[in-house]
Amino acid sequence: MERNGLKSRSRDKKAGLWIGGISFFLFISFFIAPLISEPDTITDLSGRANAFDYHSDNGQNFTWTDLDFYSATIYAFGDLNCHQKHERSWSINGNQMPVCVRDVGIFAGLALGGFIYSRKGVNRWTLRDTFLSVLPDQYMTDVYVKNRRTLLFIGIGALCVLPLAIDGFTQLLLDRESTAFLRLATGIPFGLVLGLFFAAAYSARPNRFDRAGDVRLPGNVRFERVQDVEEE
Repeated sequence: MERNGLKSRSRDKKAGLWIGGISFFLFISFFIAPLISEPDTITDLSGRANAFDYHSDNGQNFTWTDLDFYSATIYAFGDLNCHQKHERSWSINGNQMPVCVRDVGIFAGLALGGFIYSRKGVNRWTLRDTFLSVLPDQYMTDVYVKNRRTLLFIGIGALCVLPLAIDGFTQLLLDRESTAFLRLATGIPFGLVLGLFFAAAYSARPNRFDRAGDVRLPGNVRFERVQDVEEE
């Protein structure tokens, strides 16, 4: 019997491994693609997020369609999802990486969050409680007994998201430019909480339990639905 009251947590493992595995593949590919491309051929990229800027010959010195299939796929992913500003990106082998430093940190965090969930997370009916299941139960008793889990859920999210938001928005509002270290350092926790959130969202399945009261929670706390109370 697992600590959530179910016989197996295979779905929880798969959710975390899928998110962690895909994110790790992309994270590693961001380094491999420029490394295996012809040296000093991908430079000075600076496009738009959520748009393809380098998919065809439009006067640019680089088009990812000229690369091998693997590298083209990774650079196409970066082209669509990242602004690719060269002053905010690292270079390897004389080639600019497919995404900026902050996105490198985000995908590192996504992979870490997915793998942590695959080891620690369990389905606990709600997204909130499934997310919090990665924390040790012995330290969560007081949180559950005093019903502070929503506060903790929001607090963890704010702690991981606000540094990135502050670093990003102050660049727009103030006369400052962030550093590569700050972009990486704020991207990792943002990606971490996203990875945990996505894994918990996929794993949280009430239909795995016969009734809400069957969910095992820290501190012997139990869920009660109005329907269950009326039936009793």
